[in-house]
Order: sequence, then structure tokens, then C-alpha cells
Amino acid sequence: MARVYVSSVIGAGAGEVWKRIRDFNALPKWHPRIRDSRIEDGLPGDKVGCIRNFNLQNGDNIREQLLGLSDYDHFCTYSMLDGPMPLSDYVATLRLTPITDGDRCFAEWSAEFACAPNDESDLVAGIGGNVFQGGFDALKRHFGG
Repeated sequence: MARVYVSSVIGAGAGEVWKRIRDFNALPKWHPRIRDSRIEDGLPGDKVGCIRNFNLQNGDNIREQLLGLSDYDHFCTYSMLDGPMPLSDYVATLRLTPITDGDRCFAEWSAEFACAPNDESDLVAGIGGNVFQGGFDALKRHFGG
């Protein structure tokens, strides 16, 4: 299994950042690589089991299913059902942890997936840099810092 892990510090409290990212359908509101998104079957964007169907800015389509969500622990876990990348068994978690020294939070985004050995380094770098760090950078711009 390949693993990706990216962490960052965001200049706002975990509760404030969580309000922005909590809705599983909110990616286009905070991640610059996402063009549009909808939850299939009219389900709410915080219902475990719901499926988000979204398009990247380049037109690629991805479908992901919400596996877990905690307002108390500020995390969501999801799996990728369909997408353009040559991988399978993709499961990711996005988590926010309060930093008690100042009004900031520690953000972690990790994923594990199966892929061909010759694709692993490119996939890890692309997901880590473009998706995970790209999302954190957008949140840092929004909240300052």
C-alpha cells in the first residue's frame, strides 16, 4: 500500500476551519482545484455513506464516499470510488487538531491506496502536493497566515 501524509498549521481555530470544510460537498468553496460538486441521491453532505460526485478544474470526474465524520474530533474519512488516477482501495482522512498556543490548528491529510509500483512515486507526489497541500494552502490564504 502506498501512503501519503501532509500536515500544516492554519491560522484559525479548529472549530472555525471545520465550519469551512465539514460539509462533504463543500470542496468547490475552499479547494482551488475543484470546479463543482454534488451529493448523489439528494442526501445531505454530512450523512455517512453519501457519495460526492465532483469535477476538477481540468474536467476530470471523481466520485468519493463519506465513511466517517466527527464534529467532536474534527475529522472526515472517505474512499474514492471512481477517478482518473491509476489506483484502487483509496481511503483518506482529513483531520484538524486544536493548537492550544494561539488561535491556530494543526491540519493533517493522509491516504493509503494500492497502485502499480512504477506509479507510486508520481501518485504520492501529485496527491500530496496538488490535492492535500493545495487545499491547506488555500485554507491558509482564506484564514490568513
